[in-house]
Amino acid sequence: MKDREPALCAILHRLTATTLSGGEALPDAIWERALLGPAREILGRPGKGFRGRMVEIAWALAGGGQGGVCAELPLVIELIHAGSLIVDDLQDGSRVRRGGPALHELYPPEVALNTGNWLYFWPLTLLSEAAIGLGDNDALRLHRRAAAALARCHQGQALDLTVDVTCLAIDQIAAVVAATSRLKTGSLMALAAAAGAIAAGASEATVAHLERVGEKLGTTLQMLDDLGSITSPRRRDKGLEDVRAKRATWPWAWLAASDDPTALIALRAQAEKSAEPMAWLAVLETLAGAVSEHGRHCMNAHFDEVLSLLSGAPAAATADLAAEIARLRESYE
Repeated sequence: MKDREPALCAILHRLTATTLSGGEALPDAIWERALLGPAREILGRPGKGFRGRMVEIAWALAGGGQGGVCAELPLVIELIHAGSLIVDDLQDGSRVRRGGPALHELYPPEVALNTGNWLYFWPLTLLSEAAIGLGDNDALRLHRRAAAALARCHQGQALDLTVDVTCLAIDQIAAVVAATSRLKTGSLMALAAAAGAIAAGASEATVAHLERVGEKLGTTLQMLDDLGSITSPRRRDKGLEDVRAKRATWPWAWLAASDDPTALIALRAQAEKSAEPMAWLAVLETLAGAVSEHGRHCMNAHFDEVLSLLSGAPAAATADLAAEIARLRESYE
């Protein structure tokens, strides 16, 4: 998706003509100020585009024919993801997104929230558009999955926002982290995989299998994200944000898996008392020192498992997925 950002803005411009006004003829400037300008701001920034690529790869894994998946379908998934980023940033109090200010830093929070919500729901209306290239039956199959994925993503976000890792029972930490990742990150990647497979005309069994691949991959990418936020100096702000909010992340789950809970108990007590930036940094550095090696081992094993699930799939598509994983891993280091 070399031209991903211009393509997202192009689909925004082209498809809103039939879905924005609902028959009301309003000047373009009104819609630009109310909705399109904020949406274009976030969609025009560089992103990894992996969920869109997953649609294309799943289409090939499912045995899609010549010509490739309809170009607009991966962008629909990217629109949903963009909406989730806007809402997440607002809820998390994040100040930066994709190399620029978070949307709520540029627009009133209520405008940012409405734009994010619109980018959740507008793609659902696009699935039946002729430009997306799905027949009525396939559009319905995917619409049902998209609605379920959005519900699951919000369940995962609810856990992410409310669970305090210093208050969980030690034997609950790993389960909560896994559930949060599976719901919040795995669900959207599973939807991307389903979109590609359905567009390829795959059977329900094949779609379900690739959904499992996508969910596993999304969960593993959350491991990569969480690990990079405590080990990469350029991503330290994200790690400090998680430490400050006492989020239940994979590094805490890996520490909880230790046979000796002493280090976890001490570090949780330190995190609970932390009130200054240097104290948060100390928690992050201690966590990184304790789990980086083990976390990398777990993450590698999960990536290997993702690829092992594709035994018998077209070799070129499997190689494409492996290359995408390698690209993402490099970007998080």
